[in-house]
Amino acid sequence: MARRTSGPGRTLVAFFVSTAVLFGLVALAGSWTPQLGLDLQGGTSITLRAEGDPSEESLEEARKIIDDRVNGSGVAEAEVTTQGGQDIVVEVPGENRRDLLDTVQRTAQLRFRLVACSQVDGRCQSTTGLPEGVIPEAPSTDGPGGSTGGQQQGQQQGDQQLEQSEQPEGNNRPTVGFGVKTGGESGGETEQPTEQPAQQDGGNGNGNDKQGNKQGDVYEQCVTAAADDPLTDDPLQWIDQPTSECVAAFSQYQCPADGPASPMTDDPDAPLVTCDEDGVAYLLSPAMIEGTELADASAAIPQGEIAYVVQLSFDGGGTNTFAEISRSLFGTEKQFAIVLDGEVLSAPTMNGVIVDGNAQISGDFNEEGASSLATSLKFGALPIAFEDDPLTQVVGPTLAGDQLSAGLLAGGIGLGVVMLYCLLYYRGLGTVVIASLVVAGAITYGMVLLLSETAGFTLTLPGIAGLIVAVGITADSFIVLFERIRDEMRDGKSMRVAVESGWKRARNTAVAADAVSILAAVILYIFAAGVVKGFAFALGLTTIIDLVVFFFFTKPAVSWLARFPFFHSGHKLSGLNAETLGVDRAPAGGTA
Repeated sequence: MARRTSGPGRTLVAFFVSTAVLFGLVALAGSWTPQLGLDLQGGTSITLRAEGDPSEESLEEARKIIDDRVNGSGVAEAEVTTQGGQDIVVEVPGENRRDLLDTVQRTAQLRFRLVACSQVDGRCQSTTGLPEGVIPEAPSTDGPGGSTGGQQQGQQQGDQQLEQSEQPEGNNRPTVGFGVKTGGESGGETEQPTEQPAQQDGGNGNGNDKQGNKQGDVYEQCVTAAADDPLTDDPLQWIDQPTSECVAAFSQYQCPADGPASPMTDDPDAPLVTCDEDGVAYLLSPAMIEGTELADASAAIPQGEIAYVVQLSFDGGGTNTFAEISRSLFGTEKQFAIVLDGEVLSAPTMNGVIVDGNAQISGDFNEEGASSLATSLKFGALPIAFEDDPLTQVVGPTLAGDQLSAGLLAGGIGLGVVMLYCLLYYRGLGTVVIASLVVAGAITYGMVLLLSETAGFTLTLPGIAGLIVAVGITADSFIVLFERIRDEMRDGKSMRVAVESGWKRARNTAVAADAVSILAAVILYIFAAGVVKGFAFALGLTTIIDLVVFFFFTKPAVSWLARFPFFHSGHKLSGLNAETLGVDRAPAGGTA
């Protein structure tokens, strides 16, 4: 007794429902035309000029990192090349892509430092000089495995008086709470203002004018003194007793309205005086975690929230260090700072011990900003910096427009010839070939649209060639199945029995053939570069779609047609009559 198989009707219904879901997702994405590559529609060219005189090795390393950033998936078809000894040219499909400037220009040097002094918490100095609308209170970090981030925003709460702490012994270092009060009072030591700050400040009193050597020296003195300070090697202790020269540099500094956030070089082994985007100044310890210790970075919306954040995952060393930081800061009001390219992104406190190595950077992010920052962090920091205001221009397609039309025409002619041949040779069964090719084409187009929106896939002429080549691969699967069915019917089996027994033999052949094509596409994708990756991706995608259509549409469709007398009785137009099979009489009957 033959084993009862699942009904082909249910399989077809499930298949069409899944196809409808695919196009529903495409509708939600809101685009019904694929993104085209540089060769077909042109795009935006961004020319970055390196500062100074970079080495050839540094320029090539920067090119590779930028290429990873703009073309991380390998299917965006962006081109990144070096030009001369100073320029890197980035060409990206699509006009008006100035949104990529931050992604390609950002140095993306990420460091985690501890906060020794801050204008918002009154550590080391008064809150005089805070930007309008800032509350002197730090945000918090949830744990375990929680998030880091937050912005210190609100309304300034008047003049805040600082408590004086006892002076520590040795090293001429102030304790937390020591600082310069409003009106020039310095830690209660004297009520008479001195001329020294005015001389260092160059007469403007904001601590940012580096006239002469004295003002510039105050930051150099901080770095030099910190290098001689034995506590500098232990930032967790250093923040409680920061080097006095660094406190003096911090007390003078006010965040500029424009320009760099920090007057100092972002050296991971030295303290740093810098600001956040709200104009709040900080004195930070040497770095405890660097961006090289990141295992992954991604943009996401946490569960229960509505704003985008950048999620970070540290490697083993970074996880251990972050756990040490959270244990030391948990239960205190001490902050740690997430510093990107010398500017404080966020300076939260710890509300729990985080031991799983996961953190979040939160802020005023939209999807584009969070994704850009995550991409920059994920692929590493640039070894060189670039000049401001890079040259951005629109470039035309590298191929003439008639080549796209010619490629599509060639694909249409090839598809039409395959359909016509199958219809003439297989007759009634040829309709299954035509329907399967139409369905496969529709699913391929839907996947191209969906990947264009979600993965940045762009369609180039080599990619179109990969889609056309797959037409032949798809047709091969149908031919193998039909010939197996014919072989079974020549042995005297009815069509319904022949479909099932022939399927068992045909599917193994089809899977083996498609597996070879997929393997070739994967190898080509891994080792190729540029537009060849697009060809490999398109070839692999359509081969997988061929398998899906073959298993869940073609075979159920043939099983369903076998129930009709037109096919199982051997009608001369069915393609299964005695003459076509090469036998004296076609097998009769539609059941086993």
